[in-house]
Amino acid sequence: MTDLVACLSSGEKSWGHVARLIKEQDWKNIFLITNDFGKQNFKPEKQVNFVVVDFQKPVAELINDIVKGLKGKFSDFEIALNIVSGGGKEHMAILSALLRLGVGIRLMAVTKEGIKEL
Repeated sequence: MTDLVACLSSGEKSWGHVARLIKEQDWKNIFLITNDFGKQNFKPEKQVNFVVVDFQKPVAELINDIVKGLKGKFSDFEIALNIVSGGGKEHMAILSALLRLGVGIRLMAVTKEGIKEL
């Protein structure tokens, strides 16, 4: 089992993808990068750790907030990452934060055949 980091943006249409990813795979820890709206309204079926950020901040500040929210919390040197939800700025900030934290990244997605590494 590995840790999952997923972007959970304000657009609720992509929340189903994230919910299935959480439900259909065993993860050691689950970290959702989201805003206050996501934390209040997303109801996962498993225990998750919300890293609440303000997606309206400049990207440099967003990166720092994500690093602070994730630093020292991973169980291994490699994580699974899903960025189906969200936009380019959010994705750039998450990728930059993870690279600064020095973890390896495996991109994961829900497909017709189930959860797959891309």
